[in-house]
Amino acid sequence: MGAVIAEQPLITGHGTPESAWQAWSRLADLPVTIAAQLVPPNSRAVIVAPHPDDEVLACGGLLQQLHAQGSHIVLLAVTDGEASHPGSRRFSTGDLARLRPRETEAALQALGLSDSTAIRSVRAHLADGRVNASMDQLHNLLLQLLRPGDVVFVTWRQDGHPDHEACGLATALAARACGATLVETPVWTWHWAAPGDRRVPWHRAKRLSLTAEQLEGKRRAAACFTTQLHAEPETGHEAVLPPHVLARLLRSYEVYFT
Repeated sequence: MGAVIAEQPLITGHGTPESAWQAWSRLADLPVTIAAQLVPPNSRAVIVAPHPDDEVLACGGLLQQLHAQGSHIVLLAVTDGEASHPGSRRFSTGDLARLRPRETEAALQALGLSDSTAIRSVRAHLADGRVNASMDQLHNLLLQLLRPGDVVFVTWRQDGHPDHEACGLATALAARACGATLVETPVWTWHWAAPGDRRVPWHRAKRLSLTAEQLEGKRRAAACFTTQLHAEPETGHEAVLPPHVLARLLRSYEVYFT
């Protein structure tokens, strides 16, 4: 596709602390949106998750609101997350390919969505960490999946993780071709960016408020991704989702680039 995707994630160290984000007045002053504005009546919501957990971390509150308003939802899992623990003595890639999708199922149950007939799950089974090499395959799958009038949510095209960026680009191109509306979500952006960072499209950012109940549901759902929550001292690997990362993703609101 002629895309330039970051070869390495911009995800090192502890990143920008949540306290710095909360002290930035512009974040509190972002224009407010609601679920019915993001996904109008009679439109489908399609959530494109590069890895199991991205659908919850980016859109866990929105998913609850869409379910409450009766929207039809399609969840596309691009990878099975099998490469999250390189060199692990606890989990083989085969273990992770089985466990991480199960964690998503548990998370959807925690959100109150598991028994809904209005939710369809699709798994692409692309290689974790190498989505860029399969962008044509992902693009073709999206062309088959998307319909005119759909609203498709995906990680931002410059989110700082190669898989997130590849998914964002493939989805943007497919949405344009299919007549779907594209909405992008920052996930790792909160880690590497800083308040006022000019690389981030703040002019497109909207803020979706969550109720206390919806936030608690999102917290319960995030806690289901147990493979991502614990360090491995024997290999020197920190948890993929330690508390300082979760703090930036489990706020009383979610941010969307429309």
